[in-house]
Amino acid sequence: MEAHTQDTAYHELKVYTFKNETQQELVTNFYTVAIPAYNRAGVKNVGVFTELEPVGQTKLYVLIPYQSIAHFAAVNAQLENDAAYQQEGEFYLKAPPLEPAYERIESSLMQAFKGFPELVVPYKQTRIFELRQYQSPTESAGKKKIEMFNEQGEIDIFKRLNFNPVFWGETVIGLQMPNLTYMITFDDLAAKDAQWARFIDDPEWKKISVADGYSNEELLNEIVSTLLIPVAHSQI
Repeated sequence: MEAHTQDTAYHELKVYTFKNETQQELVTNFYTVAIPAYNRAGVKNVGVFTELEPVGQTKLYVLIPYQSIAHFAAVNAQLENDAAYQQEGEFYLKAPPLEPAYERIESSLMQAFKGFPELVVPYKQTRIFELRQYQSPTESAGKKKIEMFNEQGEIDIFKRLNFNPVFWGETVIGLQMPNLTYMITFDDLAAKDAQWARFIDDPEWKKISVADGYSNEELLNEIVSTLLIPVAHSQI
C-alpha cells in the first residue's frame, strides 16, 4: 500500500448481482434514496452504473468516494441515524429474506493514487465509462505498476490524450488482490477504439512500457475491462 496521510481519499466499489429485472429495478430505485443520504453524510458524488453489454441480467455498479478512511468509517453510522433514509429506503433495507433485493454484493475498498488523489466527475453528457482492473501476480509487481502510473507518467498520458479519467485506486480490501482499478470515459464506442489506438501509438507510452521492470508481462497477469453506462440519477 502506498504511504499516504490520514486525509487520503478512498473509493468503495459495490457490485450487485441480480436474478431478475425486479431485483435490479428495486436496487436502482433504492439509490434515488441512498444518494441524497450519502450527500448529507458528506459524500459529494455517487456513481451508479449498469453494464453496456451484459451477459444475462446486468450487474449494478455503485462507486462511493470518501474523503478519508475516517470518513468511510463514519458514513455508515450516519446512515443508520438518518431517519429519512431509513424510512424512504425501507423497501430495500428491510426486504424480506424470501424475497431479497439482490443475489449478492461484492465490495472493494480502494485507496486513491497519490498521482490522482481525488475522484473527478466528467462533464454531464451522453458517454460510456470503462472500468479497468489490473491484477498482478505478486504484491511487489502490483506496487511496481502503481509506481508506473504515479512516478513514470502513465497517468499523465491518459490526461494528455483526453481519456477523462474519473479515479485510480489500489484495492486494500476486496477480491482478486493484488489489483488496482481505474475508470475512464468516452463519448461512444468508436471514440473508445480511437483513444486506445492513440494510447498504444503514443511515443511516451512506448518508452515507459519497455523500460526495464515495467513491462505488462512482468507486472500484470489479468486485465478485466467492463463497459458501463450511468443510470439517470447517477451523480457521475
